[in-house]
Amino acid sequence: MASTFQLLLNGSPADDQLITAISALEVEEHADLPGAIEFSVPVNVNDAKDLTHVSDDTFKPFTSISVVATPEGKTTECIFDGVVLQHKIHLETGTTASTLKVWGQDSSWLLNLEEKAREWVDLTDADVAAAIFQANGITPSPDNSTDDSPSHTEAGFTLMQRATDIQFLRSLARRNGKLCRVACADDPQQKIGYFVKPALDGDPVATFVLNDPQAWNVHALDIEWDVTRPSSVKARQALFNDDDPDGAVADTGDSGLAPLDKRALSTFSTSPIAAMLAAPVNDAGELKLRAQSLLREAGWFVRCEGEADVARIGAVLRVGTVVKIDGIGSLHSGNYYVWSVHHTITADSHKMKFVLVRNAVGLPPSCGGTSIPGL
Repeated sequence: MASTFQLLLNGSPADDQLITAISALEVEEHADLPGAIEFSVPVNVNDAKDLTHVSDDTFKPFTSISVVATPEGKTTECIFDGVVLQHKIHLETGTTASTLKVWGQDSSWLLNLEEKAREWVDLTDADVAAAIFQANGITPSPDNSTDDSPSHTEAGFTLMQRATDIQFLRSLARRNGKLCRVACADDPQQKIGYFVKPALDGDPVATFVLNDPQAWNVHALDIEWDVTRPSSVKARQALFNDDDPDGAVADTGDSGLAPLDKRALSTFSTSPIAAMLAAPVNDAGELKLRAQSLLREAGWFVRCEGEADVARIGAVLRVGTVVKIDGIGSLHSGNYYVWSVHHTITADSHKMKFVLVRNAVGLPPSCGGTSIPGL
């Protein structure tokens, strides 16, 4: 078998009988949305004349549930770690064909249990993220402090939280041009809190080949680009702690992310779009971060969708990694950032529907580039 998976309930492996009963297990991993899990098991009547899996504690509310996948010859990947949040039961006469559908979200949901009103003073945004993650038993990623905000002091604007912890962190992440999520790498017991700038400089974890008759490992890709988004920002804001009538100025056309190819949005588009930004900040440095965050979000102007089999590509795709696409022409061949992965795991296969994004395209065809075998 090219890939195996393990389902863990409250930290212990599920028994073989339960694994066999699950016809297909689906896991969604996403860069800026909660991860999710869904699967169905058959419902029968047990010796006590009750319904199996429905009335017992196997999938009771907030049961810890994890999925670990292992490609042949590779290390394990914990593609989901979270809790059970919902049941949907379908019953038929005599319980024949009756099913229980189990649905859950990743461990970030545990930061969503209480709305809070709290002031954060003399801390940067990464400091706040670290404090919240640690208070919830989650290890902050060491990369969270990259591109950090200035400290929020009483002399300017402090941070006011009026939301659950995860809602607050996601709003902070978006205005910093970062991604906030809770996930695990290989160990489902090690929850990591990410409040990170997208890392685009890593080596590709997999290479997709579409048009090579012998070496292809993905059979279809859908790629689109959209230039109806800003490529520069004019940022202005008056400051509490500065009497300058012009306030802070942070005009920029730089998102702070390295482009994944030769031509970023501002170069590729023949009619660049400029946005205006005014935001409550303490200094020009913080205003620049806000402007860059707007451009980071807008800069993903290329999107690629497709499906791959773990057995063919020899890897489990993870959000936040980089993959490479070969042989689809000079415009679109190159590195992409993995934005989301929808895993469908059965006894016979592990398929992944993916969304990749890109903040640049390659050289025009007249400048040379990747050829397309067979065309």
